[in-house]
Amino acid sequence: MKELQFARHRRLRQTANLRAMVRETHLHVEDFIYPVFVVEGEKKKNEVASMPGVYQLSLDYLIEDLAEAVDLGIKSVIVFGVPNEKDEVGSQAYHDHGIVQKAIRKIKETFPDLVVIADTCLCQYTSHGHCGIVEEGKILNDPTLDLLAKTAVSQAKAGADIIAPSNMMDGFVAAIRYALDEAGFTHVPIMSYAVKYASAFYGPFRDAAHSSPKFGDRKTYQMDPANRLEAFREAESDTLEGADFLMVKPALSYLDIIRDLKNHFHLPIVAYNVSGEYSMVKAAAQNGWIDEKAVVLEMLTSMKRAGADLILTYFAKDVARWLKE
Repeated sequence: MKELQFARHRRLRQTANLRAMVRETHLHVEDFIYPVFVVEGEKKKNEVASMPGVYQLSLDYLIEDLAEAVDLGIKSVIVFGVPNEKDEVGSQAYHDHGIVQKAIRKIKETFPDLVVIADTCLCQYTSHGHCGIVEEGKILNDPTLDLLAKTAVSQAKAGADIIAPSNMMDGFVAAIRYALDEAGFTHVPIMSYAVKYASAFYGPFRDAAHSSPKFGDRKTYQMDPANRLEAFREAESDTLEGADFLMVKPALSYLDIIRDLKNHFHLPIVAYNVSGEYSMVKAAAQNGWIDEKAVVLEMLTSMKRAGADLILTYFAKDVARWLKE
């Protein structure tokens, strides 16, 4: 009988070292952006109930937390502010002594080489919880651009290395790029939340940032999860307007979009491993249903394999530890 002829794919899977030799996708600590939530006051470390292991930190505890992150080799952090005061126009977002501005200055004084990214939005700062100016129940696009531009400039003045606008107003990259250039910050790049879906995965973040809308939802400015071609339009607009990075948010349910952007654009692609994705894993792990380390590494590897150059993740410190082992 003639011997069967077929491929022997298992030849390259025989041992751990052989599998490592041919592994195509690798996670590195430099891939991760570590998110932090900063609050006013001192000696405050408030665990977010829906995000085990994630805290709202006052500046003193923030520095302790970042010292650990830096020691683990993490190179970049994104700062989300939780202000004491809110108003209709989110004025604490662009105040020179707002919580994010104070945090940026403190971080850069303490860790000058750490890349500090400023989240640039209004929802945490507005009394209504929306990402723009509201008039008769409608979110106004163009007047909001002026406030976003003011916020970006104030963050750059404080020392932010990168501005990361997450608001999804039309024209936000153009408005911010113009304002930064006019203020002398031509060197400060923009990490655009270019493709941000109106996702159900954001709930725990809204607990952490106190940013839930007081009425309605954000579907008039965030994208429909059913749409793919819309992502190309959004990313193309932001690229033409001067974006330096393109972000996809959320990541896990939108790996196809990450790959699409990687294939069609020549900017660094950022995946946001969002709060809901984090909390689901944490809850399942706490119940003993999954191996947290194995699941997290598989998830983040899938994002990297899909085309993400950088991953914004609440697991950043955990993964940095695991990679050191």
